[in-house]
Amino acid sequence: MSTETANRPTEDQVEILEYNFNKVNKHPDPTTLCLIAAEAGLSEEETQKWFKQRLAQWRQSEGLPSECRSVTD
Repeated sequence: MSTETANRPTEDQVEILEYNFNKVNKHPDPTTLCLIAAEAGLSEEETQKWFKQRLAQWRQSEGLPSECRSVTD
């Protein structure tokens, strides 16, 4: 398996991740993260990493600092 495939979710997996990010929760708790990972067929670590990167992208698109935890920071 190439590194690119190992680090990149498939289109179907991204669809599941994006749905949960946009409709369910941008900050999933450990239980929700576990369920999303199982649904997408990814490890919890991969799912958590995806959410972290996606949140940074979202914050940037909203004109917010990518690392701050809340709007009041």
